Amino acid sequence: MENYTRFTEAFKRIFVATMAFLLILAALIGWFMARQALSGVGELTRTASHISSGGSLEERVPANPRGDEIALLATTFNQMLDRIQNLVMGIKEMSDNIAHDLKSPVTRIRGIAEVALTTETTLDEYKQMAASTIEECDRLLDMINTMLVISETEAGVGRRAQEKVDLAAVIRDACELFHPLAEDKGIILRCHAPGSFTLLGDTRLIQRMIANLLDNAIKYTSRDGRIDVTAQKEDEKSFAFSVKDTGIGISEKDLPHIFERFYRGDPSRPNTGNGLGLSLAQAIAHAQAGKIDVVSSPGQGSTFTITLPRSPYTPS
Repeated sequence: MENYTRFTEAFKRIFVATMAFLLILAALIGWFMARQALSGVGELTRTASHISSGGSLEERVPANPRGDEIALLATTFNQMLDRIQNLVMGIKEMSDNIAHDLKSPVTRIRGIAEVALTTETTLDEYKQMAASTIEECDRLLDMINTMLVISETEAGVGRRAQEKVDLAAVIRDACELFHPLAEDKGIILRCHAPGSFTLLGDTRLIQRMIANLLDNAIKYTSRDGRIDVTAQKEDEKSFAFSVKDTGIGISEKDLPHIFERFYRGDPSRPNTGNGLGLSLAQAIAHAQAGKIDVVSSPGQGSTFTITLPRSPYTPS
């Protein structure tokens, strides 16, 4: 029994020492692995703290080639920073453009008011000045409302209806609405949208998008020109419609920028607008999970093609 007792005591001592060593080793290995795994989180925290304390939005978390969850978190964080930077740059650019574009009509309104106060004019002249002031105010309100719609649509705020829309019927109604305007300018407006193309979307926004494209086509097409509006089924999941004109076209230099806000292209072009129509059309197309493409040649006209899915993806 003494031999068994000595063996049991020796086994206990060896077992306790071995288990203590293994526990300490496991704790050290676990601490090291946790530190390695969370090193990306620390870098992410330091970057976020530096940006929030006034650092540059151009800073990014270093990419981790391991491809684990921490690397995925860092990639997602960098993508979020990219989006925030784009939004901030867009807000800055829009603010600069607003300051520039509002200056002229406000100056004209002030000039009209100053003339009315400093000169002796007849009642008819006062009425004409008031009409000019109202016209300038309407132009300002239209510009501001359009910018608000673009901002809300791009940011995804506000309530957008998701209802069944017959795209072919909307296109036919838009062509019928703009037909007199095209006739007055001597332009042939042809619409080929037979049948019914039903999709889910916001009828009001889709109508405005089509109206902007038709208005641009009529504005930049000379007398005796032609505008063709066609709609067709792209595949089982989407529809496409195009607005093709024989107008003055768009130069290669201007083509990459036509969807930017307030971009007007060549100032020598006639009938220059406020540079928001195509920006609004693109914002609406993207809000409907669609896309807008353009093909144009100077002097030969332009073709705008919009593809819309049957059921747009709505972000949660």
